Amino acid sequence: MDVTIWHNPRCSKSRGAMTILDELGVEPQVVRYLDEAPSRAELEDVLRKLGTDDPRAMMRTGEPVYRELALADAGREQLLDALAAHPVLIERPIVITSTRAVVGRPPELVRELLDPES
Repeated sequence: MDVTIWHNPRCSKSRGAMTILDELGVEPQVVRYLDEAPSRAELEDVLRKLGTDDPRAMMRTGEPVYRELALADAGREQLLDALAAHPVLIERPIVITSTRAVVGRPPELVRELLDPES
């Protein structure tokens, strides 16, 4: 199974997700999304795999830039533009397969995504 993780090594939840992937014997493609910001198309794809149309499902609304950009009342398109331009707004970690994705908060959700029997 191909697995990708949008990873921030400074984040304990992201490191926890990496530990779970290792326990499951999964070698993910690691994308340091703060260095390699996802494209608008990638954001749309992940939203679909998360099973939602709402960008806030993968957005860190407590980040200062969220307030600075006045995103509280923003629409979907403006939120996606903000995520693409300011990857610090992307919640972490996000683990992605070919058909599904999960925001790994808590990291145990990664196990449920990849090992539904657990």
